[in-house]
Amino acid sequence: MDLFFTFFVEQWILFVALAATVLMLFQHEARKAGPSVSVQAAITAVNAHDGVFLDVRDGADFKSAHIADAIHIPLASLGNRLSELERYRDRPIIVVCKLGQSAGSASKQLREKGFTGAQKMVGGMLEWTSLKLPVVKG
Repeated sequence: MDLFFTFFVEQWILFVALAATVLMLFQHEARKAGPSVSVQAAITAVNAHDGVFLDVRDGADFKSAHIADAIHIPLASLGNRLSELERYRDRPIIVVCKLGQSAGSASKQLREKGFTGAQKMVGGMLEWTSLKLPVVKG
C-alpha cells in the first residue's frame, strides 16, 4: 500500500489525466444516447400520456417476444419510416432494443427529427423479461 501511495504522489498528473478522460467518456456516452428511462418509468409514461413503445430490434427478435402494442420499426429502417410515428410527435416514444444500446442512437435520431418525447428504455427487452413483465410472442 505504501508503494501505491508513493506512486500516486509522484505521478499525480497521470491520475488527474485518467480521471479527466474517464469523466469525458461518461459525458460523451450520456450525450450520445440521449435521455433514458427505467422500465417502470417507461410504463408510466406510455400509460399516463398516451405514448407508445417503439421496438427497433430485427424481425426475428421482435417475433420471438415483444411488448404488447409496440410498434416495430427496425433500426436500419427508422429514417425511412418516421411517418408511421407522426401522431406520436409530441407524446412519449419509448425506444426498446435488446439490451438498451441501439435504442440510444434511435432515440437521438428521433429527437433530432422533432420527436421531443423520444427516450430509450434502460436495459431493453432483457430488463423487461427479467422483471417478468408480459410479452407477446409471434
